[in-house]
Amino acid sequence: MQSQLILQNLAESIRLDPVETDFFLSLLQGQKLRRREYLLQAGEVCRYQSFVVSGCLKVSYLDPAGSEHVVKFAPENWWAFDLESFALQSGAFYSIQATEDTEVLKVSRANMDLLLDRVPQFEKFNRLMYQTAYIALQRRVTQNLASKADERYQQFQAKYPGLQNRIAQKDIASYLGVTPEFLSSMRRREMLMHF
Repeated sequence: MQSQLILQNLAESIRLDPVETDFFLSLLQGQKLRRREYLLQAGEVCRYQSFVVSGCLKVSYLDPAGSEHVVKFAPENWWAFDLESFALQSGAFYSIQATEDTEVLKVSRANMDLLLDRVPQFEKFNRLMYQTAYIALQRRVTQNLASKADERYQQFQAKYPGLQNRIAQKDIASYLGVTPEFLSSMRRREMLMHF
């Protein structure tokens, strides 16, 4: 099991002693996903918080017309789950799908409750994770309302360095709220500016 990366992620906000570390690691489940395989489909209950060890996930939803809208990518060292579904144990609004072969470590809702009960630092970890998610949501909404497409693309590149070379252009375009053709023309203009 690839536990070092998740322990480094935790260490950014909390410190665990060896007993707490072993307890946490004992509650993790590994899962490998092939490209295009779903970790969660809309309507299912999100039963896990998933940490990406390798690969990349996209969090998206389908509008009534059947168009996909990507709201987030989760490459290595990111967490992905439908927060509302996980918290309320209700049907998920979002789907989570691998954009490339991906390996995740998952913590179930029951095991997260155990962690919160037995390891007080996980209260802080969860609070900081939800706080960070809320801030990211606010920024994403503001970005979509106030930024031009080329600015959104620059912000995407800053937020997800190198990811534009690993995932489908249609997924990036969906995230940016533009067509794949428009994204292509933006990328061409950007390349010309660098020559």
